[in-house]
Amino acid sequence: MDTLRLGVVGVGHFGRYHALKAASSPRAQLVGVYDLNPERARTVGWEAGAPPMPLEDLIAASDAIIVAAPAEAHFDLAMTAMRAGRHVLIEKPIASTLAEADALTALALEQDVVLQVGHLERFSAAHGAVATRMGQPLYIEAVRVAPFKPRGTDVSVILDLMIHDLDLVLALVDAPIESVDAVGAAVASAHEDIANARVRFTNGCVATITASRISLKTERRMRIFSQSGYLAVDFANRKLTAISRGKGRGIPVPGMPEFAVQEMSWEDHDALAAEHEAFVASILDGAPVVVDGAAGRRALDAALAVKAAMDRSNAIVMASGLFKTIE
Repeated sequence: MDTLRLGVVGVGHFGRYHALKAASSPRAQLVGVYDLNPERARTVGWEAGAPPMPLEDLIAASDAIIVAAPAEAHFDLAMTAMRAGRHVLIEKPIASTLAEADALTALALEQDVVLQVGHLERFSAAHGAVATRMGQPLYIEAVRVAPFKPRGTDVSVILDLMIHDLDLVLALVDAPIESVDAVGAAVASAHEDIANARVRFTNGCVATITASRISLKTERRMRIFSQSGYLAVDFANRKLTAISRGKGRGIPVPGMPEFAVQEMSWEDHDALAAEHEAFVASILDGAPVVVDGAAGRRALDAALAVKAAMDRSNAIVMASGLFKTIE
């Protein structure tokens, strides 16, 4: 097989991008799209140059399916596609529960198909820049805030935004999670819109992660501390500042002759195209799956642990009167 036949299921805001990216892939052919909203399917299909199709027909006509429907539909759609022997790229989160994530991973193994989870940040130039310059971290601080948009409010900010940084932290820390403490609140939607989590790992590393979708501006940054130095990342401005041990590696730090500071940047690339390329390469070339079912499950497990910790904290603040039920 030289060209992969792709179908996109769910062509809402982000699914549309998947369809357009699949249509422009040099190694794939977009054979069709499906959406519960027929008009949306026709519009995106016309734009991407592929017909709208019933779900069953689309699966039958495809070698692989991209599932970009709302999170609650991920499990059923991915199971249906894999039972038909189709490879699946499923948007994050992999599923709604760990049992569902386990069932998806087991079915992919049983059917001998590729299951890739759409944690897009793993394919970004920023992640590459950070991963190549950092040893084992001792402490990580991540902030991801953005103005309010109705899109994505079908789930909490934990599964909408925080899960990106949870996945990045899990990729940097080679240890299981030991404990989680979290606070958060629903402000403008039915689910939590702000959240802060403190995650402790069994190796002693601690990560503090903040996410909000009701901020006045967009901000994405991360600070990483390790025994070998300090790394500050401004994702929005593509700026990386590193303080590390070793002469001749930058500008000497006053009062710390063994350390030097470097200001760096990186060239952005199309992370979604890179994600698609990796998916196609795993199928056509047998390349390792960059974000497999196990990685997707680990990110979901962390997100659910944050939600459980938040529920415990909220029960306390409700009982104390700090939170009041909004009529």
